[in-house]
Amino acid sequence: YGGCEHVDVVEQLAIDRLKALFGADYANVQPHSGAQANAAAMAALLHPGETILGLDLAHGGHLTHGMRLNFSGQLYRVAAYHVREDDHLVDMAEVERLAHEQRPRVIIAGWSAYPRQLDFAEFRRIADEVGAYLMVDMAHFAGLVAAGLHPNPVPHAHVVTSTTHKTLAGPRGGIILTNEADLAKKFNSAVFPGQQGGPLEHVIAGKAVAFKIAAGESFRDRQERTLAGARILAERLTRPDVAEHGITVLTGGTDVHLVLVTCATPPWTGARARTCWRRWRSPSTATRSRSTRAPRW
Repeated sequence: YGGCEHVDVVEQLAIDRLKALFGADYANVQPHSGAQANAAAMAALLHPGETILGLDLAHGGHLTHGMRLNFSGQLYRVAAYHVREDDHLVDMAEVERLAHEQRPRVIIAGWSAYPRQLDFAEFRRIADEVGAYLMVDMAHFAGLVAAGLHPNPVPHAHVVTSTTHKTLAGPRGGIILTNEADLAKKFNSAVFPGQQGGPLEHVIAGKAVAFKIAAGESFRDRQERTLAGARILAERLTRPDVAEHGITVLTGGTDVHLVLVTCATPPWTGARARTCWRRWRSPSTATRSRSTRAPRW
């Protein structure tokens, strides 16, 4: 639009700060949400009917990674990998097997409920073997990456997407990062005019502020305390006096800001656990197979 010279300055500031924060060569700060960032990234990388390979929703994945009721499950053919039964870690052997069997156009590494770090280099190796793009959705752990407390997926992925309002602690919105110039042009076009019309420049201004804050020591200190708090909680929940009530910490601990537990005795659902925990003013997110707990910013 004409007359946007001043907001263009703000948007460029947000772009520059975001690139510096995550060490990316190209960035788009216009997506209204993480879901729209994912939709744009997928639209740029594959055609309807082509295959994506992502983590199953019931095993910690996200709606936009292939759930059948979501655009990702309706537009694309979906193959799903899972966590292992014995230790609840992502089954990388299954990822590799499915990649060779299903020949996906895009492999998605990322989660909405998973307490450990993913091996982005291994995901990229597998993607390269089958000629797939690697897309990392770091929406839930982007703040830890910004603080240097979690491996950065940008050097390994063809594209990285994220929200800006979770651990990154900014306004509600989305972002897209890449190191490849040709893909950056495709992502920009997929956002506008592909997925959106006019950007929300007032939100982009908030993103610019959030990216500056995320580059500071106070932000890193908060992320360190968040991570420490999650690990303390996980350790406490693994003690015998808790375990005797049927509570099990999945994977035995956490590397991130959340802790996943199962409540086998009695057989609680995530929704029931959330209702009870609200009495203690504890924020949580309910999933079909487990309950999670994360700080509310």
